[in-house]
Amino acid sequence: MTYKKLSEQVQELSNPQRSDAFVKQFREAVRVGKFDATFLTERFTMPKTFARRGGGGSYQRDTRDMLFEVTPDFEAWFQETNAALASTRPTGKVKPTAENIAAGLVDFKALAEETRRKMQANYEKGQNLGKSRVRTGAGESKARSRRK
Repeated sequence: MTYKKLSEQVQELSNPQRSDAFVKQFREAVRVGKFDATFLTERFTMPKTFARRGGGGSYQRDTRDMLFEVTPDFEAWFQETNAALASTRPTGKVKPTAENIAAGLVDFKALAEETRRKMQANYEKGQNLGKSRVRTGAGESKARSRRK
């Protein structure tokens, strides 16, 4: 039986910037029983660099090391997980700027249809609000005239 440290396995990732996600998935797999591992007393620094918000600079995180048995099940899991982490992950929504529309990154027709629906909904909301005020206003004036 061969044993390997999590810190050694993280070095084999094809995208080291995804090491934090790999460690999370590794721990989840251990928790649900896909393979066995145990915590070690040592800690290791993950290769991912995090950017500080608001200010310049970056930092790295440390995490507890683990020891696990290298089995064919683990190898298959690692290949699948590594491929999923290496593929491009969906980024945030592309903002509808003039440059993005001109470049074709955003569908202009879909944006125009969405704008039309929003404008129509706002118009109907305003009409309904105005109608409700007319009804309420007329009812209040009748009640006031009865009090006199």
